[in-house]
Amino acid sequence: MSSSQRHVNQFKQLRPFLSLLFVIITLLGLVFVKMEERRISYVVLKLTKEHKRATEIKRQKEISLAKMTRPQLLENLATQKLTLKRITPSQIIHLTPTQSLARTGL
Repeated sequence: MSSSQRHVNQFKQLRPFLSLLFVIITLLGLVFVKMEERRISYVVLKLTKEHKRATEIKRQKEISLAKMTRPQLLENLATQKLTLKRITPSQIIHLTPTQSLARTGL
């Protein structure tokens, strides 16, 4: 038997083992990919919940800011805490665009 026939014969004997090794490696790769997919989906779920929570906090802060800065509240605060008087129509000065420019010196 020549050396080339021995190599071919040895390869034929290893062929089932190599096929089985290929199948096992492929299956392990699939398991790894599925595990990564599940891990990433949990990360996405967690980040989605955090985003919803942050959006809700932002919305609540916007609502509280709107409540704190509404004109009636500011007017009550000015009259009660700062002892300012309510505005009368005679105190309002209406400026036309030319008057406002003349006052600023432009």
